[in-house]
Amino acid sequence: MDVIIAGAGPTGLTLGIDLARRGLAVRVVDQADAHFDGSRGDGLQPRTLEVFEDLGVLDAVLQQGRVVPTVRVHLDGAHVTDRRTAALLDPTPDVPYPNAWVLGQSQTERILRDRLAAFGTRVELGTALVDFTQDADGVTVRLSNGETVRAAYLVGADGGRSTVRKALGIPFRGTTDESVRMLLGDVTADALDHDWGYWFARADAPWSGVGLSPLPSTPGLFQFNAPLSEDDDEASVETLQGKLDAMGAGVRLGRLAWSTVWRPNIRLAERFRSGRVFLAGDAAHVHPPTGGQGLNTGVQDAYNLGWKLADGAPDLLDSYQAERRATAERVLAISSRLLQKHRDGAEDAHERGANTRQLDVSYRTTEGSLVAGDRAPDAPVTDADGRPVRLFDLYRGPHATHLTFGVAAPDAPHAFAVLRPGQSPSGPHVVDTHGHAHRAYDASAGTSVHVRPDGYVGRRH
Repeated sequence: MDVIIAGAGPTGLTLGIDLARRGLAVRVVDQADAHFDGSRGDGLQPRTLEVFEDLGVLDAVLQQGRVVPTVRVHLDGAHVTDRRTAALLDPTPDVPYPNAWVLGQSQTERILRDRLAAFGTRVELGTALVDFTQDADGVTVRLSNGETVRAAYLVGADGGRSTVRKALGIPFRGTTDESVRMLLGDVTADALDHDWGYWFARADAPWSGVGLSPLPSTPGLFQFNAPLSEDDDEASVETLQGKLDAMGAGVRLGRLAWSTVWRPNIRLAERFRSGRVFLAGDAAHVHPPTGGQGLNTGVQDAYNLGWKLADGAPDLLDSYQAERRATAERVLAISSRLLQKHRDGAEDAHERGANTRQLDVSYRTTEGSLVAGDRAPDAPVTDADGRPVRLFDLYRGPHATHLTFGVAAPDAPHAFAVLRPGQSPSGPHVVDTHGHAHRAYDASAGTSVHVRPDGYVGRRH
């Protein structure tokens, strides 16, 4: 066995797919007896969509999901305005998916599980990690079904209460604000138009209200969020209905499909690695829901780690913690600032900018327009057979890619070589017909760019 993954949420599933497509023997175990069934992390950021394209699940995600809806704002029961959390952006040659996408977490997980199963690996439910030991050559894991399994690596993607992290004794520093409680749930509200989101509040406290966001591919079902008072004891449809009634919404709720109570929980593991054991996703960092960063950061943890585990080089394994912990720390700061805006009732508390799309995540250590550690942009090109393709098409798969740019002239096509491991320097060549690739990569004749398997620039000369 090459890798055992504890936890079958989006992080564990992403890692499982990435490892399985590389031909590694992987097991994904989860202590739950049934798959999660709720919307929870329903916001997918543009960079996550790019990751999903590479893993072969984007078409299903786009088919089942939708763009973030416009919100109809009601104060004291009256519709006063419509608003968006962010303006809709048009795709560009270098950013094919510029807008956040909505899909309930359980739906995303189902798509990922199906993709993992296509590689012959299925999630093992009701199988908890009991304990483990490690040595210089591998990890010995004891499972709740009585098995003892030997693997080269163990990855804890088992949530904020991670058994793996606790067994390693890694501090999980941060805060939990016990004074704030929010009720989150999935409920039916058939009388509401499912094409819109809704905000119901009192005119004297417009930023302290109740939100209903339509869940795609589930007619009549909305994700519900509302603050809880000290007198609210349970996450029931009656509690939810009472919140709406207090806002003068005039909306009747039906079936409560899922609910939870959350508190602002902001924590970061002191280390993401201990020997042959790694932490990813909520096991390494937990976020408030403001900004929709938690699930997305976990997916990118997995995407960063997969090719490094497959390679096994000590310096690459070391780079996982260096790159991803700094990223998680930065993203937590963004979520925290947005949460504070909500607490303060700031007028722009609902607005989201480029810093939440995660396209600007970089592992750079030097300055420049496009340097090692930056996201490698997309661009339309023409392949050696004259067919229009994208650079992302050429990057897709578990390989690294090497670009060698040719002469760029305003009145002539721009030819350059795109090489994968094992290919000769003579080809294949593609043509940058409109110069988009040269501009995106700030490239001139002789520029050489190595693109890592996770779509980041590894080297540039």
